[in-house]
Amino acid sequence: MSNIRFQALQSVANAEEKKINGYGEKRITTMFGSNVFSGRTIREYLSDEAYKSLMNSAKSGSRVDRRMADQVAAGMKAWAEERGVTHFTHWFQPLTGTTAEKHDSFFTIKSDGSAIELFDGDALIQQEPDASSFPNGGIRATFEARGYTAWDPSSPAFIMEAGSGKTLCIPTIFIAYNGESLDYKAPLLKSIAALDKAAVDVCHFFDKNVSKVTATLGWEQEYFVIDEALANARPDLMMCGRTLLGHGPAKGQQLEDHYFGSIPERVYAFMQDFEQESYKLGIPLRTRHNEVAPSQFECAPIFEECNIAVDHNTLLMDVMNKVAKRHKLKALLHEKPFAGVNGSGKHNNWSLATDTGVNLLSPGKTPRTNLMFLTFFVNAIKAVNDYADLLRGAIASANNDHRLGANEAPPAIISVYIGKYLSDVLDEVETRVKEKFSEQDEVILKLDIHKQIPELLMDNTDRNRTSPFAFTGNKFEFRAVGSSANCASPMVVLNTIMAETLKQFKKDVDALTEKGDKKEIAVLQVLRDYITKSKKIRFEGDNYSAEWAEEAERRGLNNFKTTPEALDAFVTEKGKQVFYDNGIYSKRELEARHEIMLEDYVKKVQIEARLLGYLATNHVLPAAVTYQNTLIENVRGLKDIGLDKKSYKAQLHLIETISGHIQGVNDNVEAMLAARKKANEIADFHKRALKYCHEVKPYFDKIRYHADKLELVVDDKLWQLPKYRELLFMR
Repeated sequence: MSNIRFQALQSVANAEEKKINGYGEKRITTMFGSNVFSGRTIREYLSDEAYKSLMNSAKSGSRVDRRMADQVAAGMKAWAEERGVTHFTHWFQPLTGTTAEKHDSFFTIKSDGSAIELFDGDALIQQEPDASSFPNGGIRATFEARGYTAWDPSSPAFIMEAGSGKTLCIPTIFIAYNGESLDYKAPLLKSIAALDKAAVDVCHFFDKNVSKVTATLGWEQEYFVIDEALANARPDLMMCGRTLLGHGPAKGQQLEDHYFGSIPERVYAFMQDFEQESYKLGIPLRTRHNEVAPSQFECAPIFEECNIAVDHNTLLMDVMNKVAKRHKLKALLHEKPFAGVNGSGKHNNWSLATDTGVNLLSPGKTPRTNLMFLTFFVNAIKAVNDYADLLRGAIASANNDHRLGANEAPPAIISVYIGKYLSDVLDEVETRVKEKFSEQDEVILKLDIHKQIPELLMDNTDRNRTSPFAFTGNKFEFRAVGSSANCASPMVVLNTIMAETLKQFKKDVDALTEKGDKKEIAVLQVLRDYITKSKKIRFEGDNYSAEWAEEAERRGLNNFKTTPEALDAFVTEKGKQVFYDNGIYSKRELEARHEIMLEDYVKKVQIEARLLGYLATNHVLPAAVTYQNTLIENVRGLKDIGLDKKSYKAQLHLIETISGHIQGVNDNVEAMLAARKKANEIADFHKRALKYCHEVKPYFDKIRYHADKLELVVDDKLWQLPKYRELLFMR
């Protein structure tokens, strides 16, 4: 069989740009949301009564009346059938990290044997997929298969096109038979509701007209795009999403010529295609550009309500993978697909908006609105300070461990960056607010704050790319989230800890006002206390520096560098209590999720260990031994014709070098397999995860070192695996 690598290279050489039908012929506003059952579309297909019922449920989170559900289902079906839809599915997000769907047709048979198209309220509201085959952390036994998907009216239904087929997708939560959540969406909705209640209560200190506060999210999605044929020639990319072997190319990203550069034509066509599909699904993509690493790119949408934004990001990842296949490309969403170049993240830009049109994390024009801004701003910092370990746990994964702290992403130490101007404001509040002060002092203080918080604050704060949690003008940017992660995980934690902190803030302010303090004085007193207590989490410098790691340790900030350590935050008493108190997880749900995340870590490292052993013994060693034999024959021939030993000194040195690396690969693979067997004997997932982390994974780098050295010296014609220079630069 010819070398699969060279077949792939020939395929790349013959690749042509795929033309996108219709792109550019329509304005984005014309196609936007065309496959979504929302807005004017809903109004057109529903009665006034059904429309009002649905809108009320979407805004308040209340259930849709069964009678109204029948009307909504009828309208939804009519709209879908006009667009050629034959099947529907409850689209949900189980704890696998991907989406799930089970398609049912509208077609059914009546009692008299005649055929009919049917979709009623019962089918819209609830379905029953198998719950035992998804990760459940022991909540469901294998023989207890029942689980339910339940409609989320706050996220609109949409039509997914795949080839010539079209399916009506209904966003749902996924729960066990006894109501325990088995997905990402259910706890997200609970955290949004908890934050809404707590934030509205605090808003009433400043504005009684606020009746709803919505968490908003704007994600930034980074990804790599490589040729499909090259990807298929790499078993590690196919099975693990990242390369387990491969020597870095002579040119990587050191010239910084890829960032914001001209987008390659094949990739540009792919972008146009997945953008068009995204627009039809209502995903408001706004930005696209080259990222820092070769073959790395980014897209970002306009801000949306948190729940819908999470759905859209999850949907986008699915769309990108499907569309890439049309272009004979492979979209890589792994956090670190290539060693030695930047990995990929998913920055989560988070803020809070009121139903009165105010961004609570944006400074206002009056002392009162600025004090409201300062309240939510300080409470966010306090929340991160008090629950930093939970935020670290929320972004922990086997994939993200390769990226965090690698001088391309924030380190594992959680800290907050707010910039010089706001640091000065907080310092002034901390020093100027006293136990007792006059109304005149109060007026002066508020005016000073007003002067120092310009209306266009974003011009006076830098992003500080090294900070995990940075204030960027009118939002906080959580930069440590991994590119393949479901945005719900960090958002559940962030919403919950903010809700908890705001609840405590209200109690603290109420306690002072009950003692006779004026409300605004009480607010400032509590803010001063929170500023002082959360000062250790604020850091304005270089988070990559060794000095910061030492300083963070002195401050008492944790530095959990691995996933098994980081996940423990979810089962500490403090971690559990904040979820219990806000109704996000029950004890059983939280323990199950902890086990699921540990199990996911173990399985991913286990799969990588298996693949690495396979690649070493089936690709690397055969090529090295074959080339070594060629060199040995060469030396033997030179010796036979009577040449002096110094004439083939270089060949002998090369043979010796190859022998050393062959032995290094072989010995470390055997040691890794033995360590893996020992780890698999451990029943407890936490202990097994630690075993894989500390006793199996270390062999990955050892094996890679020797394999990559062999790649440099073995005859290029014998090397089966596409090399980095080909994967990253050939499109």
